[in-house]
Amino acid sequence: MDDYSPLALAGALITLLLLSAFFSMSETGMMAANRYRLRHAAQQGHRGARIALALLERTDRLLGAILLGNNLVNAGIATLIGALAIHLFGEDEWALSAATAVTTFLILVCSEITPKVIAASHADRMAPTIAFLLWPILKLFHPVVWAVNLFSRGLLALLRLSPKKDAATTCLSVEELRAIVLESAHFVPAAHRDILTNLFELEQVTVGDIMTPRGAIESIDLSAPIEEIRDRLATSFHTRLPVYEKEPGNIIGILHLRHLLGASLAHAIDHETLRASLVKPYFVPAGTAVYEQLNQFRANRQRLALVVDEYGELLGLVTVEDIVEEIVGKFTPDHAPSSYRWDEDGAVLVDASAPIRALNRALGLKLPVSGPTTLNGLITEHLQDIPDADVCVRIAGVAMEIIQSEDRRIRRVKILRPTTHG
Repeated sequence: MDDYSPLALAGALITLLLLSAFFSMSETGMMAANRYRLRHAAQQGHRGARIALALLERTDRLLGAILLGNNLVNAGIATLIGALAIHLFGEDEWALSAATAVTTFLILVCSEITPKVIAASHADRMAPTIAFLLWPILKLFHPVVWAVNLFSRGLLALLRLSPKKDAATTCLSVEELRAIVLESAHFVPAAHRDILTNLFELEQVTVGDIMTPRGAIESIDLSAPIEEIRDRLATSFHTRLPVYEKEPGNIIGILHLRHLLGASLAHAIDHETLRASLVKPYFVPAGTAVYEQLNQFRANRQRLALVVDEYGELLGLVTVEDIVEEIVGKFTPDHAPSSYRWDEDGAVLVDASAPIRALNRALGLKLPVSGPTTLNGLITEHLQDIPDADVCVRIAGVAMEIIQSEDRRIRRVKILRPTTHG
C-alpha cells in the first residue's frame, strides 16, 4: 500500500462507492419497475425494455448477480478505507474504529439510501438503461451466480419454500384493477372511470337486478278491443312491445312496430294482422349474469328478453339498452335515477320503481341490494305490507316517506339524506 499515494487511494474509493451505488440502484430500480409499462415499451420496439423483461423473468439470477457485485464492492470499500486509515494514522485502535464508522457512513449514505431513493422515484425510466449495463455483468458472473443460487435453492428446499418462477408478474385481481382505475384521476376522465368500474361489476350483476319489473312493462292485450290496441300502439314510446292474451303473464309474442308499418298503410290493423306479426318471445332466467346475457343477445341476435323465475313465472323485461345503460349510465335524464339530486332540504323525490343499485350510485346510499331490486319491492318486503301514503320507514339508516301509493304498488317516495355522526 506504500506504493500508492493517498490521492490514488481516494480515487479508487470514489470509484468503488460509485459501483456500489450502481448495484444498489440496479436492485431497487429493476424490482420497482412497472412490468406492464416495460411490456408496453417492449411491444413498441424498445430494446432496453426487452432486456429488462428478460432479466426479470429470472429474478434469482438477476438478484444473485447484483448482490454478488454489491457485496464484493462493499468489501473492497471496507478494505480500502482500512488501508487508508493505517497508511495515514498507523495501526492504532482508534484509527481502525474510525475507519469502521466512516465505512458504514459512506456505504449507508452514498451507496445505499441515496441511490435507492433515486431509483425508486424513477424506476420506470431507469430500468431499461440499467438493464443494458447489467446484461454483460450477468453473463460475466453467471458461473458464480449459478453456484450461489444452487445453495440458495437447497436452503429453500430445506425450509419447504417453493417460490413461483414469475411471482412478480402475477396477473392483477379485479379489485386491484379497480383500485388502479380509481387512482388514475390524472390520466382517465371521470366519465371513463365510471364506465371502467361499472365493467368490473358486470360479473356480479344479474338481469334480475336491472330488469324492468313486470308491473312496469308496457305491453298489449291481444284480447282487448282493436280500438284500444290502436291507441296503445299510437302512443307507445317503444319499438318492441310484449303481447299477451287475457293474462299479463301469458306472453304469446313480441310485436315489432316497424313490421306493422306496411300493414297499416295497406289496410286497417286488426287482430289477425297483429297475431301474424308476432315473433317468438325470448325468455332468460333472472339469475343470468349481465355480461353473459350481453353475449347471448349477440349470439341469438336478440335485443329484448323476458325474465322468468325458476318456475317460469314472468318477472320482468330486459333489453340490450338496459345493459348498455348499466355500463355507461342512463341515456334519458327524465325520471332516471342518475338524474336524482338532493334538494336544499336534503331530500329527493323518486319513482318507487327505480332500481336500488341505481339509487345507491346516484345518491351515495347503502340500501341493501341482495333482495328486491326496486325501491317499491324493498319497502314492501321490509313492511310486509303495501303501505298507504304518508307512511314513514327507515331502512339501512335511510329515512323514507311514502308520497303516493295506488294499484297495490308504491308510486312515489321521498328519501331523506342520511346524517353522519362522528
